[in-house]
Amino acid sequence: MDSTRQKKIGRLVQREMSEIFQREVRDVVMGTLVSVTVARVSSDLGLARIYISIFPAEHKDEVYRNIVSNSSRLRFMLGQRVGKQLRVIPELQFFIDDSLDYAEKIDNLLK
Repeated sequence: MDSTRQKKIGRLVQREMSEIFQREVRDVVMGTLVSVTVARVSSDLGLARIYISIFPAEHKDEVYRNIVSNSSRLRFMLGQRVGKQLRVIPELQFFIDDSLDYAEKIDNLLK
């Protein structure tokens, strides 16, 4: 169960990473829409698990590999934005959130 501090930092990381993906790293996301669905922070606040959704899905694997390979650059950008609020900038782990694809698949099966 997450503490209040973990939830606050998770929301902060989610908001700032969304801004970074939308405005600053267009070369990393290669023109696709990357949205951060959830950011969960570990209990020691040293690790952030970031769940992303990539649209359109044609180049999903390539964009994901590009994001993972540039995770240190993304962490640096996050540190520049939240450095005054956090003592330690968490390590970033990225995961693909396919819950929207799953919901669409279920919706199509029910039709």
